[in-house]
Order: sequence, then C-alpha cells, then structure tokens
Amino acid sequence: MSLDKGTKQEVTKKFQLHEKDTGSADVQIAILTEKIAELNEHLKIYTKDHATRLALIKMVGQRRKLLDYLNTTDTARYTSLITRLKLRK
Repeated sequence: MSLDKGTKQEVTKKFQLHEKDTGSADVQIAILTEKIAELNEHLKIYTKDHATRLALIKMVGQRRKLLDYLNTTDTARYTSLITRLKLRK
C-alpha cells in the first residue's frame, strides 16, 4: 500500500524547498497526498477493507494537521502548496 521509491523521490524533488530537503512540511504533505490518492483508488475496488479505511482517515488527519501548521507559520507557502496539489480549503 505504500508508495514505491521512484514515486516518492519524484514527489520529493517536485516539492522540496532546497536541494537536500526531504522532511519539510511541503514534502510531507505532498507524499501524504499521493498515499491518500492511492488508498482512495484501492478503496473504490475493495469497499469492505476497513483496516485500509482507518489508515486513510489517519493519513487525512495527519495531512490536515501539517496543513494547519503550514498555514500558521507561512501562509504564502500554504496557499501555493494548496494550489499546486489542487486541494480544497
């Protein structure tokens, strides 16, 4: 259910703030968004997979917390990230 190494590196390169950035809020949110999309597709096929549904709900909550943190610390980065990831808020 997790992202493969290539996809994770691609997302990291796309959203990193500097060359060696792998753990900023932007990168973490982007990786969580990819994982959430993957789990969403899985749950469309396997509707009774409740363990995966619980994991999805936890990931959405974690992404929400990171987005709230980013909004309070740097609103400009928050708005640009929301538009790049095509998220609502």
